[in-house]
Amino acid sequence: MASSANKHSDAHEHNYTMMQAFEWYTQGEGKHWKWLGDNAKRFGDMGITAVWIPPPTKGASASSTGYDIMDTWDLGEFPNADDNSSTATKYGTRAELEAAMKELRNNGISIYVDAVLNHRMGANEKQTFKARMVDQNDRTKFIGEPYDIEGWTKFDFPNRKGKYSDFKWGFEHFTGVDWDAKTETKAIFRIEGENKHWASDVDKENGNYDFLMGADVDHAHPEVEKDLLNWGAWMMRNFPIAGFRFDAVKHMSRDFVHDFVKHIREQARTLRKERGVEPADESEGPIAFSVGEFWKDSLDSCLKYLGNFGDEQFSLFDAPLHYNFKEAGEAGENFDLRKVFDGSIVQARPIDAVTLVDNHDTQKGQALESTVPAQFKPLAYALILMRTDGYPCVFLGDLDGCNTTGIDNGEGKADPMADLDKFVKARKYYAYGEQKDAWDHPNCVAWSRLGTKTDDNDAGYDASATIICNGSGQGSKWVEVGKRYKGQNFVDVIGWFQGQQKVNDDGWVEVHCHPRSAAIWVPENSKHREFF
Repeated sequence: MASSANKHSDAHEHNYTMMQAFEWYTQGEGKHWKWLGDNAKRFGDMGITAVWIPPPTKGASASSTGYDIMDTWDLGEFPNADDNSSTATKYGTRAELEAAMKELRNNGISIYVDAVLNHRMGANEKQTFKARMVDQNDRTKFIGEPYDIEGWTKFDFPNRKGKYSDFKWGFEHFTGVDWDAKTETKAIFRIEGENKHWASDVDKENGNYDFLMGADVDHAHPEVEKDLLNWGAWMMRNFPIAGFRFDAVKHMSRDFVHDFVKHIREQARTLRKERGVEPADESEGPIAFSVGEFWKDSLDSCLKYLGNFGDEQFSLFDAPLHYNFKEAGEAGENFDLRKVFDGSIVQARPIDAVTLVDNHDTQKGQALESTVPAQFKPLAYALILMRTDGYPCVFLGDLDGCNTTGIDNGEGKADPMADLDKFVKARKYYAYGEQKDAWDHPNCVAWSRLGTKTDDNDAGYDASATIICNGSGQGSKWVEVGKRYKGQNFVDVIGWFQGQQKVNDDGWVEVHCHPRSAAIWVPENSKHREFF
């Protein structure tokens, strides 16, 4: 289901591929939306069919990445609290966002919005209320008795003046905070009051992992739930988006996330009806794609979350697979490639897996830094782009490189992966048909996709053979590509391994790659080679 996620927005004849269209140090100063629109054609031609855009909502400051969410209803439209001369977020104004969205849609690219609904930051006033300190390592244990603290919990949105929503947030709409301004104490405080408690349907790390940062949103409060559901429907109705990426779902009520997903899907169906569009066939995948960031290297925890989600399909980013890639890259030839999918979501529950190599949290300089070593990235991308299972997500930081802020001593800087665009194109043109595995060596594995062509005049897609090697010697494998190719030469479409290999009478070909490298072999006379 995840792999056919945006079929309801754009009926591409080729494979679906998502891209995370930003990295942590993506250029600020309101330039990113324009850049994204200017690059829409490049991404569409490459084979990107959907982009996950950074939080477009107003953060606590105009330079923030958007995860310190302040106002969901302001997409760069109203004056900033810290700079009344500008309305833009780090990425640009609402008008520039809409222009970028238009260019993306003109190039057949669906749009997923990053929804940050777990917490709020950047309140305009403090409030006094009763709270109780909890143990940082076990939030179910209290330290002392309740007492009055001062917290930044009043959100009046004076510059928006009630447009789109007149809801104003106060301490009663949160479950906890991490700062007592009265005593200048940094700690985790659970707010006291009727029906005030941590959500029970969250991850159990630290006893209860409801609290993450800032002012923790109380999703059980009816006023909160109403405002957030209204925002989701407003986004679907007013912007050409195809779904959401949900930030920090292991810290939020799972029931609330389920209800939000259900609500936006109902809105999407209603919109189709209002616009005279035929109802979507959701047998292969639901309308309004939804994927959550449940970032934990634990397959059991991920599967438990998905299993308890309820009657709505939901996808998760495959964090366990990312950590397998990191381990494989660090271990070099001591890692058994045959086990690279062990313990991953894509192996256990492929219909709900969004596969990835790196993202903005794992990149250099971040708190969750766990970057996949550069030498292994071609192997990792071959594994997520050229196989049948999972919905692959390409990281912009791997495609174009990661920037540096100028104040981080250059630690955020990272070079792009060489020829990643060709790997994405290889998925677009050569990752089709039945998969045949040659998965019999710890340092070299290969697989073929038999394509959709039946003869040379068929307009379908040719077969391919992908080989990866993490050893110190050249990788070689015999793989089946089909008897229709007998006598034909295959070549590496990426161009890293030179030479030709002839398919034998039984439809098998011996393919090669360099040590610690990857290669994707396709018919030399394939019409799609012109795009490389």
